[in-house]
Amino acid sequence: MELNLRPKEECRFDAVSLGEVMLRLDPGEGRIRTARSFRAWEGGGEYNVIRGLHKCFGMDTAVITAFADNEVGKLMRDFIEQGGVNTDLIYWKKTDGIGRICRNGINFTERGFGIRGAVGCSDRANTAISQATPEDFDFEYIFGKLGVRWLHTGGIYAALSEQACETVIAACKAAKKYGTVVSYDLNYRPSMWSAIGGLDKAREVNREVAKYVDVMIGNEEDFTACLGFEIEGNDANLKELNIDGYKKMIGKAAETYPNFKVVATTLRTVKTATVNDWKAICWADGEIYQSKEYNGLEIMDRVGGGDSFASGLVYGLMTTGDAEKAVNYGAAHGALAMTTPGDTSMASVNEVEAIMGGAGARVKR
Repeated sequence: MELNLRPKEECRFDAVSLGEVMLRLDPGEGRIRTARSFRAWEGGGEYNVIRGLHKCFGMDTAVITAFADNEVGKLMRDFIEQGGVNTDLIYWKKTDGIGRICRNGINFTERGFGIRGAVGCSDRANTAISQATPEDFDFEYIFGKLGVRWLHTGGIYAALSEQACETVIAACKAAKKYGTVVSYDLNYRPSMWSAIGGLDKAREVNREVAKYVDVMIGNEEDFTACLGFEIEGNDANLKELNIDGYKKMIGKAAETYPNFKVVATTLRTVKTATVNDWKAICWADGEIYQSKEYNGLEIMDRVGGGDSFASGLVYGLMTTGDAEKAVNYGAAHGALAMTTPGDTSMASVNEVEAIMGGAGARVKR
């Protein structure tokens, strides 16, 4: 497998992400509807990947996003800086005092427990990043002059608005022009696409984006809804995962888009909100690789687990060029990320590699 990464010495950043970063308000062990206090975090599907690449794996990363230029936007920048991700590429959009012009997104998330599933309640319409256009970001400067080895973006950002659709395509085109590897997480959310054309629009945009993608990530619903690939023989309620069906679906995607060098998906069986079976598979060079299985994985907070899988996968691909190692980095990192609160990973690369090697959960002193 040859990703043709740009040399590190030519690039200011190992990796950047393009997407929305929201203020996550977390009621902890309680419910959104009865909370009297919330813990604040930052999070977003594309950003979580780039933060993990820096915080866990030590890579030089930056986020391409936009904030309303107010106190909440400055709070978000502070959260990002605490995570070590570069904030120089943020576009600051003027706003009024009540968010009529633009605002910053908020995401209320409760973790779930046992038979009670996790719940998310987003408040993200009319945000600065949803209004941002390709002209608000100098992609020629970012990918041409500064230099970037890897771009990660995804379908959650693309679904925000017509402008977001245009911006994600422009970014991917510019990245490919300058030899930057592109990864994309389909992350289909029907409620988000409904306001700008629904399923038809999702397929139109994602099929166009797919032409520029080197590493495509998504689960069964993502590949079916966004790209039109059906899985064969799966239980209608996804109670039982048909691995052979997933493999065939991924193979069809790779045949349709010969630019795909890697296609990956996580496989999750939800027993309860706090106990899942977890693993991943990855296609590269006509071969399918399956990660170590984490059966009966006990979960504190599942939000961001897929993003942490993506950052582990990207790290493995960038540093080893070995798809089998990469999918195991991803699965282990995703598993660890779900044992801590918040969207973003609190793991270290040493912990990830120890889990890959079969380390247990004994006390470390």
